[in-house]
Amino acid sequence: MAKRIVSLLLACLTMGAGLAQADPEADLAGLVKHYKDRLPDLKPQDYIFGALAYNKDSMEQYLSIMDFPPYLNDMDKAKALWNKPFKNGKTFGDCFPNKGKNVAGDYPMFDDASGKVVTFENAINSCLKANGETEYDYGDMKTMGLVTAYAKSLSDGSKVNVKVQGKGALEAYEKGKTFFYSRRGQLNFSCATCHVDNVGKSIRSDALSPTIGQTSHWPEFRSGTEPTTLQTRFRQCNIQVRSAPLPQNSEEYNNLEYFLSYMSNGLPMQTPVFRK
Repeated sequence: MAKRIVSLLLACLTMGAGLAQADPEADLAGLVKHYKDRLPDLKPQDYIFGALAYNKDSMEQYLSIMDFPPYLNDMDKAKALWNKPFKNGKTFGDCFPNKGKNVAGDYPMFDDASGKVVTFENAINSCLKANGETEYDYGDMKTMGLVTAYAKSLSDGSKVNVKVQGKGALEAYEKGKTFFYSRRGQLNFSCATCHVDNVGKSIRSDALSPTIGQTSHWPEFRSGTEPTTLQTRFRQCNIQVRSAPLPQNSEEYNNLEYFLSYMSNGLPMQTPVFRK
């Protein structure tokens, strides 16, 4: 009975959309407490490793791979795209403070003028548009995926620092949280079903990672040579629960990314990484 009461209290904390003003700090504190109860041996700095942190052998294999990651040639291509001059002579670095160094942790951010969440990929396309170039397809991993991977690597070690301030930002955050906790698809799963309710357990051979830390390391390189962006992973998850995936850069996915990124606030970024 006591365990059920705790679960209900957590649900009230995290699923109270529309009942009270959104409180991102309280949401994050609630998840921190939940994971401390479920995974008492996990240290805060371990969250960036996801499910790897549960298994010593897996972690050692990962660290060994990261000494000489298999995507180094791809990152050379990514760097070349980032530094390639536009027709006007400018480059991507000219669109960001400090040439793009240590800025990725501030994304996504809410833009009051447009009333929308702006992801880092949005900022890349805005840069292309402002300089008279053709925007990238959000699902094209050979352009958007590679450029995002390199651009975010310029922020390695900097902290995730997403801000949710003002009515519009709170509404977008709340929509993202609602999406995260809403069940969908033939399997009737929500994101939270795996990453909150069953965190630390396994589905088939895959351990389920905590929500905190999940956005700190995308894009990832998995099997093959192309990177996988965070919203590509959203689509994959929707398909896995037999729900129709949404387009990348949809309002729903952008809001979800906004919510999830806030849940990683304060953690160091490491991009890209290699995961199975």
